[in-house]
Amino acid sequence: MKLVLTTLLAGVSFAVAASPAAATNECRGLTICVPVAGPWVVVAPRTGVEFQRSCPRGYVVGGLDSELSVREIDVAFRGLNGSPVSPGTTTSSDAVFVATYVGAGAAAPSFRPHIGCVPTSGAGGRIPTALRASPPGKPAVRHVRNVRLAPGARHVTLGCAANERLVSGSHALGFDTAAPPTAALVDSVTATRVLRGGRVVVSVRAGAGARGARAMVQVSAICAAEQ
Repeated sequence: MKLVLTTLLAGVSFAVAASPAAATNECRGLTICVPVAGPWVVVAPRTGVEFQRSCPRGYVVGGLDSELSVREIDVAFRGLNGSPVSPGTTTSSDAVFVATYVGAGAAAPSFRPHIGCVPTSGAGGRIPTALRASPPGKPAVRHVRNVRLAPGARHVTLGCAANERLVSGSHALGFDTAAPPTAALVDSVTATRVLRGGRVVVSVRAGAGARGARAMVQVSAICAAEQ
């Protein structure tokens, strides 16, 4: 467990600037580990971005890492309350990365999240099914929808379950490319978000390059159980 814990905590701080030969460390120190890479996620200046990446069924997050298009991106992840700090207690089958651009002048800052997934058996602790965004006893649940984008305009909506109410929402744009997306590619996809009628509604317009870059939008709804 000591090796697992070290990798879990080190995954955030060992973000590296992107390069063609960059090696990531999400599985370092883990005997059994399935690496899962995300797309290049656009980090909006000032507001930042949240992006969730999930393990295959039967696995929990045991390690994390990130690639950065520029070094002035601060990346962390949302951990859960519990002891000891470990996979299955601090993490679940999903990892929510929180990225903020703290520099100035970068045309299209982005990061690529990586998670290392370990089997639930022997991973330790309980496996939470909800992201705690509020004090214990008042859990919030994150619902996520990923949509691949084609050129043109569309609306992507996401709501809560019947026994939940919408607290907040977010969205992120990603590009499944080998290298960080160019400023022109990022500018070719625009998205706006509103909360309407208990749902998160994201209006997206994608240019012709979206298909070749495998552009996608992730919409998140943070919901609280009705009392």
